[in-house]
Amino acid sequence: MSVETLEEILHPQSVAVIGASANSRSWGYSYTHHLIEYGFRGDIYPVNPNYPEILGIKAYPNLSSVPGTVDYVVSCVPAGDVLSLLAECVQKEVKVVHLYTARFSETGREDAAELEQEILRQARKVGIRLIGPNCMGVYHPEHGLSFGYNLPKEPGPVGMLSQSGGGASGFVRVAANRGIRFSKVISYGNALDLNECDYLEYFAWDPKTQIIAVYIESPREGQRFFDMLRHVTSEKPVIIVKGGRGQAGNRATVSHTASLAGSMNTWEAMITQANAILAANFDELADLAISFSVLPPVRGPRVGIAGGGGGPSVLSADECEEAGLEVVPLPPEIRQELKDKGVSIWDWIGNPVDVSIIGGFGVADLDMLRMMGLNENFDLLIGLINENVMQTLSLPEGIAQRLQGAVGGYKQVKEETGKPLLAIVGDDSSGSDEYGQQNGQLVSEVRSNLIAAGIPFYPTVGRAANAARKLYDYYARKNP
Repeated sequence: MSVETLEEILHPQSVAVIGASANSRSWGYSYTHHLIEYGFRGDIYPVNPNYPEILGIKAYPNLSSVPGTVDYVVSCVPAGDVLSLLAECVQKEVKVVHLYTARFSETGREDAAELEQEILRQARKVGIRLIGPNCMGVYHPEHGLSFGYNLPKEPGPVGMLSQSGGGASGFVRVAANRGIRFSKVISYGNALDLNECDYLEYFAWDPKTQIIAVYIESPREGQRFFDMLRHVTSEKPVIIVKGGRGQAGNRATVSHTASLAGSMNTWEAMITQANAILAANFDELADLAISFSVLPPVRGPRVGIAGGGGGPSVLSADECEEAGLEVVPLPPEIRQELKDKGVSIWDWIGNPVDVSIIGGFGVADLDMLRMMGLNENFDLLIGLINENVMQTLSLPEGIAQRLQGAVGGYKQVKEETGKPLLAIVGDDSSGSDEYGQQNGQLVSEVRSNLIAAGIPFYPTVGRAANAARKLYDYYARKNP
């Protein structure tokens, strides 16, 4: 289908929820609530013969009784009722039906698979497109569509297509805490009609999507998917989490979305060939999505590291090298600059910068990050903010002051150097006593301030280094 048609489908002017309910535990209630809560500006039609009104909106006994036409239908009715619903949809000139309804081919039952195919035949006969079945549908914050509670209402540059509904909604929540915002997220389940290729093609075209995230178990059209992937990655990064990598996971995909996962070796080869980026899990997907969202292109593997003490500095160097980055020595010009500033240990300071030895010598970790960032021998910077905290007297006031200074300093380094700067902010739990709770709150605040400053943060150096290396590889292949 054309991307223009999908664009129209994803911007409905009216939505009917079939199986809407006043029972807050039901999905019919949830989808109706989300339309109201997220500010959908079109017409909302709850459909259920048992209620005159749902959530303050007039309810209708059936779709046929809804006034005018309906663009978008959410089906929360049992599988056996979907065919009769499609017949009503024809009368209302419905463009698309989102089938939250499940228990089709994913059950492994022959009669359920046959019903699914009959639904597809009838939908195609009358020109109605299907999202799903067995899926959460569409999260489109700018247009007021959502499939979950407490998801961000602000849009952003990441588009996501996901074969898993729970994976999609869970990832949006986790990603929100990292500062990631979405243009649209599409959970498509069994992909009976519209499938991953249609959505990938749409996101490639969509001017509001700059980064594409994918959770997939098995494509419906494998060759088309990989052909399209090669085309899309020349314009936008595509990050893929592949479900069903091992034998147990492969078996689980069949009962989850009626998919056959395929050989992981084949997947890895094809993803690399297409210059897409493979993520091991949703945590790595978040690392990569925020990195592509806010960092400038990583043009080389040479990293400057500062903020850790002795042991953490050693481990930071190990983790960076294990990820494929190069921890280069400080060049002579930086050593000379330190010497000119009167730093008596100018010949002792190295990369990574050990903050336990520079304190009291008139130079701080931020100074070192700035020097490395302005030097042509470094392509990117990693700074450990939590280590800064450990160098402070263990008083909440001192920690707060140090944290605020660190974020402000990082922002200055980012702006002055123009180099990719990745911040390490570890666990925000430091015990259950009053001091631990205050420290946890402060770390949470520093994360929010980093988000506002456009600086990505990671829980470990290893994860930051891994993300940086994958960005470098993507840009190097894209612009050899």
